[in-house]
Amino acid sequence: MSDPIRSMCKSLRLAYVADIYEEIQFESPTQFLEALFTEEFRLREKAKIQRLIKNAKFLDSKNLSNYEWHEQIRFPAQLDKEELISLQFIDRKQNVVLVGSPGTGKSHLATGLGRKACELGYEVRFLRVSLLVEQLEHALRENKLAAFRRRFEKVDLIILDEMGYLPFSKEGSELLFQLIAEWYEQKSLIITSNLEFSQWNRIFTDSRLTAALVDRLIHHAHILSFNGQSYRLTNALSKSR
Repeated sequence: MSDPIRSMCKSLRLAYVADIYEEIQFESPTQFLEALFTEEFRLREKAKIQRLIKNAKFLDSKNLSNYEWHEQIRFPAQLDKEELISLQFIDRKQNVVLVGSPGTGKSHLATGLGRKACELGYEVRFLRVSLLVEQLEHALRENKLAAFRRRFEKVDLIILDEMGYLPFSKEGSELLFQLIAEWYEQKSLIITSNLEFSQWNRIFTDSRLTAALVDRLIHHAHILSFNGQSYRLTNALSKSR
């Protein structure tokens, strides 16, 4: 590889041409250029997806291809499996709420949907709710709350995992409410929770705040119920036998 070619590719912002052009078969000038630039675009798209997945901060590599759909998932009347995985709800700024017992596949499905969203070019963030509240409280103490909220300006889909596992302080509840209210009708949320909405008073100290929060979340939401035993428990019991 000559330095002039690499330098020209850099000036033209061709990230991969300098490394791949020797591997492209030459049948005609037109075919060569078409194949070369097609590969450039393919590698750019691959790198973009990898960047989006890295920025999303998923906790694991779970995806839809290894998700076990089961009969205990109850879909709302206006939504089925195909429409859910089409991710049309993101463009519509709608929410998806996954409610059910621990270990029934809610986080796996949320992660799988988020990973597919990255593959389609959406900006995604995966957040454990308890950690998010800690970060909000810390940002408030450091007078950096506005800067923290700006991190989500260009995000299309936000996954809030494990809503309801830990109760929040009054301050934490109010900060989370303000953030979700700011996202209302501006972004799509996927929320996983082991508590029905009627039980959210356990985690939010103010009943009026809880009602206002639930009202915003379910206004444009698809609510899926997960029934049945925990996969993790079932798997552990089968192994013990």
